[in-house]
Amino acid sequence: MTSMDSFNLLQPYEIAEETFVIPWALQAPPVGHFPMNSMVIRGAEPVLVDTGAPAVRSQWLEAAWSVVDPLDVRWIFLTHDDRDHAGNLLAVLAECPNATLLTTWFSIGRMAEEWETPVNRCRFMNDGDTIDAGDRTLVAKRPPLYDNPTTRALFDTKTSVLWSVDTFATNVPAPMPETSALTPDEFRDGQFFGGRLVSPWSALLDDEKFGAVVNAFQDLDAQVIAGCHCPVLRGPHIPEAYDLLRRLPGIPPWTEFTQADLDQWMAAAESSVPPEQPRPSGT
Repeated sequence: MTSMDSFNLLQPYEIAEETFVIPWALQAPPVGHFPMNSMVIRGAEPVLVDTGAPAVRSQWLEAAWSVVDPLDVRWIFLTHDDRDHAGNLLAVLAECPNATLLTTWFSIGRMAEEWETPVNRCRFMNDGDTIDAGDRTLVAKRPPLYDNPTTRALFDTKTSVLWSVDTFATNVPAPMPETSALTPDEFRDGQFFGGRLVSPWSALLDDEKFGAVVNAFQDLDAQVIAGCHCPVLRGPHIPEAYDLLRRLPGIPPWTEFTQADLDQWMAAAESSVPPEQPRPSGT
């Protein structure tokens, strides 16, 4: 298990046998940081789970290839087509000529506004579909929360690792590998904030219907949960996260920041900037 002392952004760390998270994070003032992770399953037929954000393309590719040779990659599982998940897809496809892209019909269509996905290298993997990756079976599952209609989570039946995509999203006071570094209040408040931020429609949900979806997701019996926007969850944080998730429909929507907030932040930033120093004469 990676500790805070050894944790560095864009340095892959192992979360289960042959399974690695590539961590990144964005500063998100005034609420701290948001994780922006992806995952690599090395195994008999290596799998990339999402392709990282274009803002850190070269660093992300270097991190991924430090875990697996791109020529060995056999599967690229694209959870959905948002830029923080699909931003490096074309670069990954170019460097992984032996890989098949696991995606959906709708994702290909949505990405067509920016690039043409090579359909001859694609395989559709919808909710409930499975793929034989040599030494493990991978299951696609629509998660309870999402911000894109094409979203599918991925469950590895060999390691019981669940890639939850945007479900369990949370802000964190500082980048960290595992939710165990959060206080109880930080964990609870982060789950409520991240859930409502990612899926503001959760306040419209029927408790019973949503609860059934959450139960089905929990019935996968994941022992480790990783996701794009959360540190890794283990142990008692897993059932607690599901319990908090079930409560979302009864919580009022998150109140968005307003122009008044932005004006206040800009004023504070300007007041903290040191005055411009006079230039030396003759320049």
